[in-house]
Amino acid sequence: MRTLNRFLLLSLFAIAPMAVMAADDAPTPEPDVTIRTEGDNVIQEYRQNGFLYAIKVTPKGAPPYFLVRADGSDANFIRSDQPDMLIPSWKIFEWK
Repeated sequence: MRTLNRFLLLSLFAIAPMAVMAADDAPTPEPDVTIRTEGDNVIQEYRQNGFLYAIKVTPKGAPPYFLVRADGSDANFIRSDQPDMLIPSWKIFEWK
């Protein structure tokens, strides 16, 4: 019986650090919000586990608007209140 208790105690000490490491890697339920200013605009960046998924822009003297990801790419954001707004993307030069 004494060896069984020692074994259980030793296994508890061995497993405890793994549980702490697993808790550190768990996803956070609340987003990280970074607030910065550019000129007269206040910009709030919303990240979940390091992934930037939305940007809130509050211009001075104007209503705020959100930029959300249009697809999975890094820099393709659209306004959430005007999702059909066309943004021109012309190819000026192409090198082959």
